[in-house]
This record gives sequence, C-alpha cells and structure tokens, in this order.
Amino acid sequence: MGSIVSRLLSRLLREEEIEDIEEIKKETGFSHRKITRLYRRFTSLDKGGNGTLSRDDFHRIPELAINPLGDIITNGFFPEGEDQVNFRGFVRTLAHFRPIDQDNEKNKNPSATEPLNSRTNKLLFAFRLYDLDRDGKISRDELLQVLRMIVGVNLICSTKTPKGGI
Repeated sequence: MGSIVSRLLSRLLREEEIEDIEEIKKETGFSHRKITRLYRRFTSLDKGGNGTLSRDDFHRIPELAINPLGDIITNGFFPEGEDQVNFRGFVRTLAHFRPIDQDNEKNKNPSATEPLNSRTNKLLFAFRLYDLDRDGKISRDELLQVLRMIVGVNLICSTKTPKGGI
C-alpha cells in the first residue's frame, strides 16, 4: 500500500517537492496519503497553475467565503509581506489544525523542535490570527474587530474595564 501511495505522489509532485516529502512528513506529522490528498486540493485551488496559491485562490473556497473569519484564516497562510504560498507553506499551516499528539506532549524532548500541532505552536498561530496589525500585541480594538466579525456588528462595547482587569 505504501509503495502505491509513493508512486502516486511521484506522479503528482514536482521533482524538488519529492525530495522534500520526508521532511514535510516530519514537520507536519501528515501521512503520505494525507499529503497526497492535500496536494490534490492544492492543485485544484491553483488556478494559475504556477505552484502557488494567492489570496484570490483562497477566496474561491466556498467554506471560507461564507465564514465571517475567512479573511483572517486566509491571512494565516501568508507570512508578512507575502502574497503567494507554495505547497509546503500550505501544508505547514494546515498542520496547526491537526489534533495534538498526546504522546508528544507527554514525552517532550527539550532539544527537539516542537511539532507544528503542539499546544505552544497552536497558541502562537491563533495569536497571530488575532494580531491583525502584526505588531506582536492584540489590542482591545483588534479583539473587538474580530469579535464583531464573529457575532456581527451588534456587539455592544463598554468602555469600563471590569474590576480586576480583563
């Protein structure tokens, strides 16, 4: 079964991506089969056929188009200043959404790089989604802006801070 998946991957992936497949598996924790499925999805979204996805490619995904946080989720795929994402970046971002591997959490090796789906990396990823201006802080206005996206414009804001802070 594994060799069938490997042959399929060989046909689907470009030569330079084949060399990186084992590294992508290690970085993301995805299996060959899952990477193959993600590559099919990636290529179906890549309307330009240039091996990268633009923000417009993401906006054509119906589930993201109707999601109030669709723009924020889309922005999570693009490093600051970038307007394209390649397959590896696409898969690395999706790896944050994988369930936490409980075995990895229990048996942490301090010298090993944390998996992308670790609690810490998930928290950092979520933080970056809410840090709209990417200044390393989530301001009150940013939080309110995201909450308005989620619940609509009917969010009532109080200028009073509860006793003891937020």
